[in-house]
Amino acid sequence: MKNFLVIILFLVSTNVLAQANKATIYLLPGQGADYRLFSKIELEGYPYQHIVYSVPKKGATMQEYAQELSKQIDTSKPFILIGTSIGGMLACEMNEFLEAEKVIIISSAQNKNQLPGRYNFQKKVPIHKLVSKGMAKTGALILQPIVEPDRNKEKEIFVSMLKAKDKKYLKRAIDMIIEWEKESLDESIIHIHGNIDKTIPIKNTNPDYIIEEGSHMITLTRADEINVILKKELEIE
Repeated sequence: MKNFLVIILFLVSTNVLAQANKATIYLLPGQGADYRLFSKIELEGYPYQHIVYSVPKKGATMQEYAQELSKQIDTSKPFILIGTSIGGMLACEMNEFLEAEKVIIISSAQNKNQLPGRYNFQKKVPIHKLVSKGMAKTGALILQPIVEPDRNKEKEIFVSMLKAKDKKYLKRAIDMIIEWEKESLDESIIHIHGNIDKTIPIKNTNPDYIIEEGSHMITLTRADEINVILKKELEIE
């Protein structure tokens, strides 16, 4: 019995030590999501934390919001950023002023040029400013299953995450995406994208990994395939 306990303590201490030597992974969810978006993502051996989105200040830019959220990151230790959709955009902005060991974006864009034309149109013709906070949330609930029907595979989670979002946050997040000014690209950023993503169509992006028949919701609906990619990129044994 004593030897058994010694073995258990040894294994536990070895695992703790292994995690202590690895970079912390910070997970940034999509606009209408939260920590549950990453519920099927496997990060074996890596300590990780979920970035919690506050309500952006009125008129805040993507860069300013990234600066605010970066306060949740312990930059005194090695870290990795993994972001989905707007979370990927924020990770790319953080990469401009933080020194992450690696940045991985999923169903996202590195800059404004990779966004669909409708965002550029709304920037020139700001009809989004006429949309109220309540309309922004109601519209998202109605349009999400129409634009991305793949989300119905995990309908309860997606609906619950979206309903939990603050109306003011959703409205200001939309404004930030439309007004995004970033143009630079970083070839070191790893990009995973579905080839039938309707929210951010793949045609304007240049992903490193393509999920065939994958929608904008692949972080949750195609997690098995993403886990294979992450295992490779993070060198998980």
